Amino acid sequence: MTTEFRVDPPTAAGERELLQGFLDFHRSTLLWKVSGLTGEQLVQRSVEPSSMSLIGLVRHLSEVEKYWFHRALAQAPSEPKFWTDEHPDGDFDLADPARAEQDLQDFREIVRTSDELAARFQLDDTFARPGHPGDYSLRYLYLHLIEEYARHNGHADFLRERIDGLTGE
Repeated sequence: MTTEFRVDPPTAAGERELLQGFLDFHRSTLLWKVSGLTGEQLVQRSVEPSSMSLIGLVRHLSEVEKYWFHRALAQAPSEPKFWTDEHPDGDFDLADPARAEQDLQDFREIVRTSDELAARFQLDDTFARPGHPGDYSLRYLYLHLIEEYARHNGHADFLRERIDGLTGE
């Protein structure tokens, strides 16, 4: 695995910079975990009985980014690309090795748009989450996404190690 994708978070900075830095660190860690693999390897379900795959994690986190930043925070229309009523786990179950590179490119574009949207708001700004009561702050969104990525990066460690023996830190 190459670390060219990995961006270390700042160690002394303001709250916004630290939150963005840790989110970027976890996003880049995911890209690091999937680097250098073929489409076939990226869709491989290597930790049975789970249906998780590395590209499935990328697709899942693309949907998470779109839901939280695009649909919830910015209140922009954003329908799931992979999830449907018929295929609620379509991000994992319908992964196609021929689309793996496009899925990675889509992820990068979604992240770029998420950052642009977040830049329009202050940490204390609140929004209504579709289908859930109460207000959520941008600060909460950052913390939640950092937790979501950290958990799934742990999954990515296991998946990657089973594919080619490589582990991260």
